[in-house]
Amino acid sequence: MASDASHMLEAALEQMDDIIAGSKAVVDFNKGLFELGSLQVLQLAEDLRLALELQACDEERESLRTQLPCSTVLILTEWLERGTINLQSSSNNETCQERLVRLEGDKESLVLQVSVLTDQVEAQGEKIRDLESSLEEHHHKLLSTEEMLQQELLSRTSLETQKLDLMDEVSYLKLKLVGVEEEQQNQINMDDKQNKAEGLLQELNLLKKKVEELEGEKSQYERKLKATKGDIAELQQLLAAKDVEIECLQSQLQSRGAMTSDTTDRDQELQRLKMGMECLLAANDEKNRHIEELTALLSQYRNMKDMMNCQIYSDRYKTLPGKLSRAQPDGERDKYLVALQLSPDESEDSDFNLRRTEKAEDSVLPDLSPLSSGVDSGQQSPVSPENRKNQHGIKKLWGKIRRSQSGSLPADDPDAAGFRRGGARATAGPRFSHISDTGNGFDGNPSFSKWSPLQVSSWLEDQGLGQYARQSQQWVSSGQTLLSAASHDIEKEMGIKHPLHRKKLQLALQSFSNKANEKSSELDHIWVTRWLDDIGLPQYKDQFSEARVDGRMLQYMTVDDLLFLKVTSQLHHLSIKGAIHVLHLNKFNPNCLKRRPGDENKTTPSEVMQWSNHRVMEWLRSVDLAEYAPNLRGSGVHGGLVILEPRFNSDTLAMLLNIPPQKTLLRRHLATNFDSLVGRQAQLAKRDFTESPSYTPLSTTAKVRPKKLGFSNFGHLRKKKPDDSTDYICPLEVSQAPVLVNGAQNRPYSGFRGLSPILDRDPGRREQVGPPS
Repeated sequence: MASDASHMLEAALEQMDDIIAGSKAVVDFNKGLFELGSLQVLQLAEDLRLALELQACDEERESLRTQLPCSTVLILTEWLERGTINLQSSSNNETCQERLVRLEGDKESLVLQVSVLTDQVEAQGEKIRDLESSLEEHHHKLLSTEEMLQQELLSRTSLETQKLDLMDEVSYLKLKLVGVEEEQQNQINMDDKQNKAEGLLQELNLLKKKVEELEGEKSQYERKLKATKGDIAELQQLLAAKDVEIECLQSQLQSRGAMTSDTTDRDQELQRLKMGMECLLAANDEKNRHIEELTALLSQYRNMKDMMNCQIYSDRYKTLPGKLSRAQPDGERDKYLVALQLSPDESEDSDFNLRRTEKAEDSVLPDLSPLSSGVDSGQQSPVSPENRKNQHGIKKLWGKIRRSQSGSLPADDPDAAGFRRGGARATAGPRFSHISDTGNGFDGNPSFSKWSPLQVSSWLEDQGLGQYARQSQQWVSSGQTLLSAASHDIEKEMGIKHPLHRKKLQLALQSFSNKANEKSSELDHIWVTRWLDDIGLPQYKDQFSEARVDGRMLQYMTVDDLLFLKVTSQLHHLSIKGAIHVLHLNKFNPNCLKRRPGDENKTTPSEVMQWSNHRVMEWLRSVDLAEYAPNLRGSGVHGGLVILEPRFNSDTLAMLLNIPPQKTLLRRHLATNFDSLVGRQAQLAKRDFTESPSYTPLSTTAKVRPKKLGFSNFGHLRKKKPDDSTDYICPLEVSQAPVLVNGAQNRPYSGFRGLSPILDRDPGRREQVGPPS
């Protein structure tokens, strides 16, 4: 320890020597600089002396001295005088004794400083010794800690090896457990399948018996319905005979003119006719009640049959043991399926079968408008007020019969002998009673311009606009009033604030003006709600039903109309666009969409185009994607969208089915089946479109926003109302056919104008069909 302290003291002294040596070096440097400056001064003083010696004349020296600046002379004088004073004081005042005393004091101060430094060195030495002892202790602790760490590492490695061994053993046990569970599950599944198969066979036998019973009941109901139709035909013949009598009476009244004097016979004849009409009306009501009872029974039968069909249809997709299915006789199974299978007509729900099958003969009771017009126009002699009252009463009776439930049912039609599922019900009479074959007017009546206010109001009820019938009777004097009325007049006088109701009325009136037979006019708003179910958009049924959207409005549907109906999704716009396209291609056939599954291996793109949303879901079940099929409900995916929309591909379908992107095998399986479904031509067209530089993927969340008006369109705002837009969802090209009315002639349909309802709204392309703006 002493050696360490000495070493430290030595190092401290060396540091002090270095400090002193450094200070000395600084002093020497300063002295050197001082000596360098003094040498220059001395050299200059010597040069001055030599220069003065060279001046031998005192006058020259005096002239030089006078030329010197005063400051220079003053500094030189002070310097020379001070040097002499210091020289004298140093030589005279300080003695050797004084210098010795001064040096002794300096020595004592130095000795004192040395003692202080020695004490400090000793204190530092003690501190150093304490630090060395603590360092030793920490060193020992470090060694012990390293030993403990080494032992811990060894124990951890041993535990890791034990853990790996245990994990191997656990994995082995898990595999063994899984194998045992699989064996047990297989055994349980086999037992369950066996039990289910036996239960299903029993249920099938029971359902078979029920179907046979229901078939018998159906035949009985059909026979009753035929008998009822015969009674109705007889009643209609009686009504026709009465109509002939009334016409004869009218002709007699017209022929008599002013010469008529015997009014009592005519009054008696009118009373007799009135009583006959009342009897016919009572008989008609009795037939109505009978038909309603039959309809209720048939509806119960159809509901039971639908439930059984759904049960059988769902059972077809349940997995049965292969041995059982093969063991069942093929002949019996085919016989059973044939007995249960519905015909295409039975599977199509539509209220238009009756209208299509009974077009050849319409038995609507003739109107008395010729009689009333003849009496009111003054073309005959004046008649008594009593006669006018009787004639008015007969008109009321005829109106009641016309608005009764069975007054519009047609005569027997060989095509409609069997009561088909989805056909017109007895309650459908009021909807079809006043509509002719073209859907524009009454049979046997004059043109719409000559209709009476009562006929116009009845026609409004048939169109689903019965809430405006009362106001129309107050304003409309004849059908010509509506034909010549502007949109603002209809809105003001009839109180039609709903823009789509105005559009529907204007389209119907335009069909009267054009006298064109549009197939779309045969589809009413009730059919449109079922059509929304078929294309997979049932969430919009309330809006479409409230707006009374029918087939003609679908033909002239615009983007603004859909936005008003709160249809904002771009995918749903394209879905409705494709569905309307399919209707155009099938000439607005109400039964064009296929709902039932067929042979999956023999489908063509033209057949796929007619698939409904439910049919697409059945296709997903057939390609082993049944768990994702329910995701298509409310998506708007149908066959027309799949085939006709170039941006709709397998990736879009996968997004709608919520198949995660990481499930690549499942998406590849879907893409393969999708390509085989749409066909090679559509597949190549979709691929070419996706490779185009302007291609943007079809988003399932994109929204359609209303078109913003530019500055150039501000001048037309007063001339054009929102419901006058011609930006159709599914437009037709005028250049393809001179007569642009659907169903009027065989013409090629050019298809879509564009690819998106957002991109198609070009104000420069307004050549589509529709009401004039």
